[in-house]
Amino acid sequence: MSAYAPIAAIATAPGRGGIGVVRISGADLSELVRRLFQRDLTPRHAHYLPFKTVEGELLDEGIAIYFRAPHSYTGEDVLELQGHGGPAVLRRVLDSCLAAGRDLGVRLAEPGEFTRRAFLNDRMDLAQAEAVADLIEASSVAAARGAMASLSGEFSARVNDLSDRIIHLRMLVEATLDFPEEEIDFLEKYQARPTLDALAGDLSALIAQARQGVILREGLHVVLAGQPNVGKSSLLNALAGDDIAIVTPIAGTTRDKVVQEIHIDGVPLHIVDTAGLRETEDTVESIGIARTWQEIERADVILHLQDATQPGDELDAQITARLPARTPVLKVFNKVDLLPEPFVAGPGELGISAKRGAGLDALRAELLQIAGWNPGAESPWLARERHLHALQEAAEHLELAAAHASQDDRVLDLFAEELRLAHDSLSSITGKFTSDDLLGEIFSSFCIGK
Repeated sequence: MSAYAPIAAIATAPGRGGIGVVRISGADLSELVRRLFQRDLTPRHAHYLPFKTVEGELLDEGIAIYFRAPHSYTGEDVLELQGHGGPAVLRRVLDSCLAAGRDLGVRLAEPGEFTRRAFLNDRMDLAQAEAVADLIEASSVAAARGAMASLSGEFSARVNDLSDRIIHLRMLVEATLDFPEEEIDFLEKYQARPTLDALAGDLSALIAQARQGVILREGLHVVLAGQPNVGKSSLLNALAGDDIAIVTPIAGTTRDKVVQEIHIDGVPLHIVDTAGLRETEDTVESIGIARTWQEIERADVILHLQDATQPGDELDAQITARLPARTPVLKVFNKVDLLPEPFVAGPGELGISAKRGAGLDALRAELLQIAGWNPGAESPWLARERHLHALQEAAEHLELAAAHASQDDRVLDLFAEELRLAHDSLSSITGKFTSDDLLGEIFSSFCIGK
């Protein structure tokens, strides 16, 4: 049980609403309850009561629910006051709770502190705690389903299963190290090689699914780049299904980036329209072009737009040469509807008409393929970059363990050490071995009240 002081916060989103919630969590809230309502509350029962200041002024009327530890979200005592959702009313109710519990140590909660306490009190592991924030921030049905799958423990169960199997193999190795005369027969006696191969295979499958989860959570940063008047803004509008960017025949209309989020098969894509790339003496346009190159450096995918009705020129060649080699680039030839003959695309090329909508489905499919998204794969839970990094680290340690197991001298102490490191990498996902700095970084991104 956490020994931290009680915390309080408004748990509903900022702004007006029909209902608002003030949440309080602490090791023992029984005295605070009596001060607020001059009576005890039956745990897990809804009580319709007046909400008053310590001086007795009526603030609101609503529902009070008292959850006794450990049967609550945080694992501590939790009191939830559900009243009218006006910001001023909620603020006054919160101030009343803080005033009533000032000598009890009640203070304002920090961002994510309720969920952090739930993690520290073993109500959920770290991957599940992160899924709480992901569920709140989910921008598509697919992302919400993935977050809920993570919150329910599907991802954690897969990770824990691998951890348990590594622990079992490591236990056998370390037991064998106590009897050096049996080292030669260890790999055969306990079928260590097939066990290690099976672990590596299952971990590889988990990494593939985690990549899908990262794409579903993070989305793709897609930058539209090219000369002026090739149709970048028209393509952004066509993909968004709305007039997001201004489109005119005047070169240099787009001076700064325009960002729009769209979804393809539930995968979020952050489409960035940029200033046309060319030589210019216009100061404002020059700043826009500099920002375009900054966006290109940050891109996950670059769509290099060209006018299909115009032959490629030296400027297009210069743009191509300057694009970062590490980033996937798809050459998109716009305005194919104006060609006298059907457009024939080469490798890494695609013909479209942003104005007519021709080729946009093929473009969407190509973006998903570049992202590595597999629509037919098992529906993923959401994953974060740190999860993927930890899984890849574990895979590397298993690979090194296999190398030690294949040596003629069979260095079992190094074999056992690599298994330990693989286990530690997996444990960092669920939070069994996690630094306070990492916890602070994770929970600081949560909203206050959650």
